[in-house]
This record gives sequence, C-alpha cells and structure tokens, in this order.
Amino acid sequence: MAVYLITGATSDVGRTLISRVLRPDDLVIAQGMGDLHLLDELSAAHPGQIVPYDLDLTDPAALDGFLAEISEKYPLPTHFVHLPALRVVNAKFKNFDESRFLLDMNVQVMSAVKICKALLPRMAKAKFGRVLFIQTSYTIGAPPKNTAAYVMAKSAIGGLVKSLAVEYARFGVTVNCVAPSMMETRFLTDTPDLVVQASAADNPMGRNARVEDVVPAMAFLLSEEARFITGVTLPVTGGSAIE
Repeated sequence: MAVYLITGATSDVGRTLISRVLRPDDLVIAQGMGDLHLLDELSAAHPGQIVPYDLDLTDPAALDGFLAEISEKYPLPTHFVHLPALRVVNAKFKNFDESRFLLDMNVQVMSAVKICKALLPRMAKAKFGRVLFIQTSYTIGAPPKNTAAYVMAKSAIGGLVKSLAVEYARFGVTVNCVAPSMMETRFLTDTPDLVVQASAADNPMGRNARVEDVVPAMAFLLSEEARFITGVTLPVTGGSAIE
C-alpha cells in the first residue's frame, strides 16, 4: 500500500498524477485551497482513496494542525509530492513585488521545509520514502528575462532537493525534481499569449510541454525503478533546456 501526500493536488499536474499512479489499495492525502471540487471526479472514480484537505500552506498554525491530524489518522506517507506555486508574473526587476515574492516563498519553499521536517525523519526510520518537487527549466542555463521572482523561488527548491537527497540517501529516501519547460496548464492564466506562443515557437519540438509529457517522468521518479536516483533535476523540455 502506497500513501501519497500531494500538495497542489488540485492542479492539472496533480490530478493527472493521481490518475497515473493510484492503485486499488493506495491512499492519497490531497491538498488544495478553495478548489477541492476539482477532485470530485477522481474521488468518485476511486471511492475512499482520496482524502481532500482545504489548506492554506502559508498559515503555519493551519499547516501544523494538518500535519498533526494526518499523522494521527493515517499511515505515514510513503510518497510526498509538492506542486504548489503562485502563477508566473512577467515583470521587470525594477517592478519586483517583494510582498508577492515572500508569499510565493511561503507557498513553495517554507511549506515544503515544514512538511519535510515532519515526514523525512519518519521516512528514514521506515527505511523508505519518495519525495518529488516540480522545478522549472528556467533554472537551467540562462532564464528568460523578467522572471526573477519565480526563478529565485524555484532555485531555492533546487537547493532544498540537493541538501535533502544527500542527507537521506542512506535511509532509502530519494528526493528529486522534474523541471518542465513552459507547460500549457491553468498556471499560465497570467502569462500573455504572445509569450506562450513565442515559447512554443522557440522549442526544438515546435510546441510547449503538456501535462501528459511531464507526469510520466514524475511517476518514474516516484517508482521503485528509480530507487537509485536521488538529488536529480530531470529536464522535461523538448530540448529547449539541456543540462
């Protein structure tokens, strides 16, 4: 039995990942905020296997309560997948929004730190764990201009992944990232169409990434076949960013 804790589970990626990896005896603890209705179809298809939580990840007290509750009610998660982020806003650095950046750091990074502190020592004792984050191809080579806030937050995620991977590898816990190029999801709502179209035109494959391109890579890194892979940031970019 696998127990998945997925933050940002209501996203396009989160829902597709659940559909991909969920087996009959598995359990998914699924976090969203204000949009849990997006899980209704999956919950109906998998009765009793998806436990939704409406949770503001930037509220430390609420997050502490959530972690205490799932620790008491459910088995230790075997897999932790962290997906949430604020939408990318293209802005020149002279217009850098410090308050929005701090909010995004809390959503993406500080919540991940708190959850990992709660889970990884217990995973280490159990001698098994799969931890996965979503980064961005913008951290590979030169990023696009006007994306400083997003690149900074995602770079912090990359540093966390490497640090955790080194510390927990000997306990059978792997910690990895996927780094997609621009992916056409609801996440691009605040991105101008011209930017999206230009990204597709510049990609060697002539299009942007799709959810169905990225989720199989995520499922692999969560699988038993990837047991000897840790600390990796796997580009899923169609060749637009190569390490």
